[in-house]
Amino acid sequence: MTVLLVEDDASIALVITAALEAEGFEVTHCDTIAQRDRLLAERRFAALVTDVMLPDGDGIDSLGDVHDRHGDMPIVILSAQNTLDTAVRATDTGAFEYFPKPFDIDELARTVRQAVGSASAAPLDGEEPIGSGLPLVGRSAAMQSVYRMITRVLRNDLTVLVLGESGTGKELVAEAIHQLGHRRAGPFIAVNTAAIPAELIESELFGHEKGAFTGAVARHLGKFEQAAGGTLFLDEIGDMPMQAQTRLLRALQSGSVRRVGGRDEVRVDARIIAATNKDLQPMIAAGQFREDLYYRLNVVPIAMPPLRERSDDVPALARHFLHLATTEGLPRRYLTDRAAILLGQQPWRGNVRELKNFIYRLALLAREEAIDIDAVAPLLPEDGDGPASGEDGESFDLETAVRRWLTSERPAAGTIHETALLAFEKPLFALVLQETGGNQVRAAQALGINRNTLRKRLGELGLDPEQFVRRP
Repeated sequence: MTVLLVEDDASIALVITAALEAEGFEVTHCDTIAQRDRLLAERRFAALVTDVMLPDGDGIDSLGDVHDRHGDMPIVILSAQNTLDTAVRATDTGAFEYFPKPFDIDELARTVRQAVGSASAAPLDGEEPIGSGLPLVGRSAAMQSVYRMITRVLRNDLTVLVLGESGTGKELVAEAIHQLGHRRAGPFIAVNTAAIPAELIESELFGHEKGAFTGAVARHLGKFEQAAGGTLFLDEIGDMPMQAQTRLLRALQSGSVRRVGGRDEVRVDARIIAATNKDLQPMIAAGQFREDLYYRLNVVPIAMPPLRERSDDVPALARHFLHLATTEGLPRRYLTDRAAILLGQQPWRGNVRELKNFIYRLALLAREEAIDIDAVAPLLPEDGDGPASGEDGESFDLETAVRRWLTSERPAAGTIHETALLAFEKPLFALVLQETGGNQVRAAQALGINRNTLRKRLGELGLDPEQFVRRP
């Protein structure tokens, strides 16, 4: 069996050829679209492995005729243009697989072997081309797995669970799946389950009948019915009350809902995408989240990487947000390379959301059209993610900090461990309470300790959680 390889980089072609030959294939190599078409006209090939950017055109755009004439030949696409747009275009052609560069050469060889032996490599007929309007930005390796997972769920209705820290763009993943999938003509309904009072969440999700409770003056369609034919996005699913979790599980299992105060089952037709910034496994162990609901939602997990793990994307994101800022009435600005490098070195604890807010503030306050390092530096937070600094400005790490603490405090022998724990716990608990707005339940979950233990330790440390409550 012979594989046709279209790749204009000779060194990459050599490595791919060796890997495919190790799998038992013969390889015919060419480096242009014209040569590819001539070879395909002359003979049959078991599979086509092609790059996207070729000397005489776009390897994806030119695949239409290939599919028409060789519909049973599986195609594997390679690309250094590592964007969601490229991944979607590759998948939309009916390609068996898409590999963003750099890729695992052994995985590529195994995939070609699978493609040749698969009867599902033929393209899908009757589908409209997927358009643009892509909400995600980034070409880092961390985002490539996200793009590949998104492309795998576009032509089916499998339930997706998007995982990731707050501010990483979980809702954007849901929007991308909706916009690019076969339900894009239907509505996209987003629900923040953490923002709905516990006593109202069932009515919001499943609807209610007139007179179901005080104030129910008319029938109300819930989010499940509103999302009919489209996508229902359940954000912050980890904060859903247990009673609502039971009702949600029943709706997912039966494919129908019953309005509050109603008797009839109403069939629903909506794709379900859920998201959470919490680790649900410890919550399951603590009895705070239903295990059966977790497995019902976690059919296809997609993990959004934090921005600190995709720092290469920061410049592109920053320039994207500068463009968005102009559409919202802010002055037109552009970012210099030095400023982009500086932004990429920041920790961005608030992830993409924090970066966006920073860029908007920068666009508003910058005095020059060109935003250079001198405009960026004064707006950066002083408490960076790097090593701590002493009063003399000297940087030091945690080990140095402990050594200095021992020198300055000189705790009595036999009390060092207890005294050190007290000294460490107080600022630690204060910082966690500050991040949770004084919410002891969330603080205990973040710390991984029992709420009663937290309350006891706060009393011993003299910390009042009320002082951390965010007031309007």
